[in-house]
Amino acid sequence: MGVRQARGLTLDRRTQVMGAVAIAGLLGAGTVELARVWRRGSAPLPTEADDLLEAAGTATLETIAVVREGYRATSNRENAVFNLLVSFTATFGITRASTALIRKGKGYGVFRNLTIADRRVHHFVPGILLTLGSGGTSISVRRKSVDRWLALPFGVGAALILDEAALLLELDDVYWTEKGVLSLQVSFGAISLLAAIALGVRVLHRGETSVGITPAV
Repeated sequence: MGVRQARGLTLDRRTQVMGAVAIAGLLGAGTVELARVWRRGSAPLPTEADDLLEAAGTATLETIAVVREGYRATSNRENAVFNLLVSFTATFGITRASTALIRKGKGYGVFRNLTIADRRVHHFVPGILLTLGSGGTSISVRRKSVDRWLALPFGVGAALILDEAALLLELDDVYWTEKGVLSLQVSFGAISLLAAIALGVRVLHRGETSVGITPAV
């Protein structure tokens, strides 16, 4: 993961808003589902509960059970989008955290700068390999049941690439400079887009079921 010692990033209002929207999109779906399960499940409502924490715990456990069952029973299409969103978001967060540690001299193991033959290997390189490998496999195999799992490495690779989008555009290591903020903006935008797609696919799936059309798996 290539970074250089530079002044810390200063996030402008646009970047902060994009980050807030991305986080809200991720947390919003979970909050809505928790509220829905709380309202329809066995846990007493907040206004009726004698022990609010116990009620919240029960609602949370029921929500986890709903998510687990939904993940098992849902279509391959929905699972693929969900896996892509989760792997992209998790990789983006881990990458940003690890590069910050590397910058402070606290990186270790795989979370450190990698140099091969006196060349710094930036993390967009394994990202390209992952996206090409998983995407190429998906095209070659053409099995929807496999796509849901290939979406995981594809999301990881895409996150590694977009996290260094500014470097690729500038052809310079601008990761920790003002120009490097572009990478954050692109990644936040991608997370928001994936969250919207995941919601859209779910809505369409339910719509197909409601009108009697057999949803695509």
